[in-house]
Amino acid sequence: MNSTLEHPNKPVSGRKEKAIRRSNYQAWKETLIGYVFIAPTLLGLTVFFIIPIIATLILSFTDWNFIAGVDKIKFVAIDNFTKLFQDDIFIRSVKNNLILLMAIPITAAISLFLAIIINKHVYFKNTFKVIYFSSYISSIVAVAIVFQVLFHPSHGPVNQFLVSMGIENPPMWLADTQIAIYAVLMIQVWVSIGFYLIIYIAGLQGIPKDLYEAADIDGATRWHKTRYVTIPMLSPTTFFLIVTGIIYTFRIFDLIKVLTAGGPANSTTVMVYYLYETAFVNLKTGYASAMGLALLVMVLIITIIQLMGQKKWVNY
Repeated sequence: MNSTLEHPNKPVSGRKEKAIRRSNYQAWKETLIGYVFIAPTLLGLTVFFIIPIIATLILSFTDWNFIAGVDKIKFVAIDNFTKLFQDDIFIRSVKNNLILLMAIPITAAISLFLAIIINKHVYFKNTFKVIYFSSYISSIVAVAIVFQVLFHPSHGPVNQFLVSMGIENPPMWLADTQIAIYAVLMIQVWVSIGFYLIIYIAGLQGIPKDLYEAADIDGATRWHKTRYVTIPMLSPTTFFLIVTGIIYTFRIFDLIKVLTAGGPANSTTVMVYYLYETAFVNLKTGYASAMGLALLVMVLIITIIQLMGQKKWVNY
């Protein structure tokens, strides 16, 4: 009796086991295919990002240059980090990076103003988008050379115009240690406006029109609609631009290299440019690695502060 009751169940359990094996094989196959597809990206990430970060962390505690060979590595503990706080050029480069951060709110304000005007009150919007965006996609080398000519102390068009307006002693711009970094800031604003403008216009087009219609019914003025509808609804866009702007500012190199080469008298030296000079000109790889690690920590701290602060003013 028991054998006859148990016998019909045996084929059922066998089918279940086959189904489970088939399901496990299918899941394993899909996982393997997924790893195959992400392997090139994962390999590139490992080779060009993860390994260099680990190497930088290790080398930051050494006194070494990459030409001498691996056997010449000398462990110096935290001496490189101690030198950073005593290095006047490094401290100046940090200050210059912080000054260049001022370009972010200035660019955002100008771009938002232009985006609102172009989005509502201008014909041939696409033409203006291309015109403004051309500054962002232009070669930084070409931009730097053009501004070198424009800001020439004696024969530059900018100073020639100021002299024609009656200013006897116009600024020296890139040749003045007190003004050069602010001239770089103006160039950075000019270069970034196109990118900020395109992003803001995309954000404006994503705002529901119902909100503006409700504001009109409530008797809101144009300023009130901008203050209480447009700006809050664009807060995620603004947050994105702030994050990307800070990252771009701390990694700025090509503009400084071509425009001023850190001069005059290191007045426009920024962290990445000083890191490059230390590592590949002065051949102090260990000390440059300590700078790179310090830069990473600074960007990480600023990013954490942003993520904590965005909860109070970003409206999703």
